[in-house]
Amino acid sequence: MRSVTPPRPSCFCSDLKVWGPGLELRSRDVALGRMSWSLDLLPLSPCVELGGPPLSGLLWTLLLLFLWYCYRVGSDPPSCRSHVGALKSSSTLSALSRSTRDTGPLAPKAAPAIAMETGEEEGAESYLTPVLSYAPFPNQAAAGSRKLYGALQEYAKRYSWAGMGRIHKGLRNQARMNDRASIQKPHLFYLPDVPSIPFFPRDAHRHDIEVLEASYSIILAEFQAVYQRGIDTKLGWTYQGPKGQAVFPLYNAGVCVASNCRACPCTYRTLLSLRTFISSNSLGAAGFWVLGPGASLGGAYGPTNTRLRCHLGLQTPAQCELVVGGEPQCWSEGHCLLVDDSFLHTISHNGGAEDGPRVIFSVDLWHPNVAAAERQALDYIFAPEQ
Repeated sequence: MRSVTPPRPSCFCSDLKVWGPGLELRSRDVALGRMSWSLDLLPLSPCVELGGPPLSGLLWTLLLLFLWYCYRVGSDPPSCRSHVGALKSSSTLSALSRSTRDTGPLAPKAAPAIAMETGEEEGAESYLTPVLSYAPFPNQAAAGSRKLYGALQEYAKRYSWAGMGRIHKGLRNQARMNDRASIQKPHLFYLPDVPSIPFFPRDAHRHDIEVLEASYSIILAEFQAVYQRGIDTKLGWTYQGPKGQAVFPLYNAGVCVASNCRACPCTYRTLLSLRTFISSNSLGAAGFWVLGPGASLGGAYGPTNTRLRCHLGLQTPAQCELVVGGEPQCWSEGHCLLVDDSFLHTISHNGGAEDGPRVIFSVDLWHPNVAAAERQALDYIFAPEQ
């Protein structure tokens, strides 16, 4: 069989010029590594319309600078970009190597190293510092604080320490909180770094406030039905605080009072529709609070700053006043007040017998700056005693 040799392309001629639009290329130049290019090959519109030769020169200069920048960025070695991480890892390795070299009989035992990236400067105290350290719980802490700390440890073993930094810090510092004089001093648990003011705006819990205010007439009607039967402990009433103050609780310390909830079914269903109602731990309560004429509540602190008390005014005589953290406020019928009762607060009813009692429907809601993980942990720590 005869082999057929394909014709040699004309582009492989020894000294053949290949012409194109603005391009001159010789095979000898290709062999020697020399090429001559013209910028007319680029599909760019003429620069005459853009302002003439000066402007076109400026545009070409900017284009060359951009190409040079892209080249430099792409040619940087990876070691330059990871220089900081290499320094951190090298310092950690050097520390570990020093600890392994000190293995003599008189060398101190090396402490376990926990490598963490906190994003803060070295020496700055982090929330997880007391959690990850082996520092004992303060000896001056009260028995109640030690019990709460034990409950926190049980929760962390069952779930996780993640998100527990502020709670851990608050339990350790509770003893110092009780000893200092302050306008805000919760006597049971103080969560640090929670922004607090005596009265919060409606936007903090807009949904729950709108639900309560929309149910004002139904809640008032059920209270009047309960109040007309009389105030008696056998009928579900309790006396708290000063003489002349009675409470008809629906939830007491996180426990539902079933008989009272059956007496106010619509109010109970309204409670269940609230998104931030504290119904699973001993810090939460809800019920009707009645303050008779001439009664007053002296300076007192609430148990914690992790909650806000929502007061829905049902019957509010003009002579009633609430002072929280030195700021006075008055209730209004059909409207809600959001109060942080961990501040020093006083309540007074300076009206006469003809004015009748002051009646509010009080509901404990979560503080808006308490995270979901912290709420779950507080439900476990302050679980109601059955």
